[in-house]
Amino acid sequence: MVSTSEVFCLLLVAILWGGTNPFLKKGTEGIEGVQKDNKLLQFLAEIKFLFLNIKYLVPFLLNQSGSLVFYFTLASTDLSLAVPMVNSLTFLFTLLMGKLLGEEFGGKRAVLGMLLIMSGVTVCVLSSVSEMDSAGAHNTSDHYIPLD
Repeated sequence: MVSTSEVFCLLLVAILWGGTNPFLKKGTEGIEGVQKDNKLLQFLAEIKFLFLNIKYLVPFLLNQSGSLVFYFTLASTDLSLAVPMVNSLTFLFTLLMGKLLGEEFGGKRAVLGMLLIMSGVTVCVLSSVSEMDSAGAHNTSDHYIPLD
């Protein structure tokens, strides 16, 4: 059965990933102006530009903390629920945060897409819960480790 803490952790991951995407985009503004003679120097100059830019670094670190939460949550969460839930909600939070920052929203199609995303996530969560209920949520035989 999907626990409340697992759903909360997956929701937190989606917020950290989706909520930081628009800030990462804003943090990279100006990188086009970084110009070097060869590809290696260009790459190093761009890395320097990004990691000395607080507008990029803070959202990047928050985004990566979402990856850590996701990694640890996968140890106890069904993969067939975790991946679609987090990926779809990440898209939703990216749209919402972008709108809060004044980016173009996408109109009626974006709203319809968000409703479909929420419907799909709801179906995933409910089917995960009902599968566990029908299998016997109190069945602990799967976790039995013989001592002999």
